Amino acid sequence: MTVDAAYAEVQRITRRRARNFAYGIMVLPREKRRAIAAIYAFARRVDDVADGELPVAEKRRELEQLRAAALEQKPSNNLLLGEEDAMLVALTDARSRFPIPSSALAALVDGGLQDLDQTRYASFEELSGYCRKVAGAVGVSCVAVYGSDDVERAETLGIALQLINIMRDVREDWELGRVYLPQDELDSFGVSEDDIAFGRVTDAWRALMTFQAERARVHLWDGLGLLRSLDGRSALCVSTFAGLYRATLERIEAAGFDVFGGPPHLSALTKLRIVGEGLRR
Repeated sequence: MTVDAAYAEVQRITRRRARNFAYGIMVLPREKRRAIAAIYAFARRVDDVADGELPVAEKRRELEQLRAAALEQKPSNNLLLGEEDAMLVALTDARSRFPIPSSALAALVDGGLQDLDQTRYASFEELSGYCRKVAGAVGVSCVAVYGSDDVERAETLGIALQLINIMRDVREDWELGRVYLPQDELDSFGVSEDDIAFGRVTDAWRALMTFQAERARVHLWDGLGLLRSLDGRSALCVSTFAGLYRATLERIEAAGFDVFGGPPHLSALTKLRIVGEGLRR
């Protein structure tokens, strides 16, 4: 498989599986756009394995292979699914062009491995450690492509987006046997796991989710300080997908935090409006 064909495939995956992300990266120059799509495809592979239907032992084996590939400076295709693995070909080329840290890619896999063993989080401190792996590490990987050394804000922004994902995906995560909302906060607000199981949108649930939304906003605001260290097109990319996540959070709030019927939908017009707002800034 040629490098160009591999990049075409990871960009196709990004458009199909992460439409918000795809709207953001479309404003980047070609090399940066392709590299970010390769990072996304790697993260998507980790998620698909961790959330898939394989036996746990098989999931662990595949994730360990991904982790080994992440830690190699020049990953070899035979570590994964064969010589024609588009994701690995694209990611290998992206890593030759940009200083994407192996440690961040490995941390992302560690988050997938954690999903195999842990389904509840006692506190936000515990949850934030998980978020640093599955989302903060994506921010750290991407900021190397954007050309900034503001790793701390990149990580914070990734955590912010993950916190919004957690709010959005409560039902889906429950069906996978997972509850990411901190157990001490569920108790504090008087929300039970039965409330989640039966989709009860009570006053207690709305209070809990309001608290989660404010925390996500604080992280989002802090993380967007990253924009000050980015060139114009990279800043537009980041502000676009951050704006799309902010719009998702606003939709969740407008629905009274009833997230049990599925994630809110942002129309193509709304997404283009957010891109346009970034261009005007």
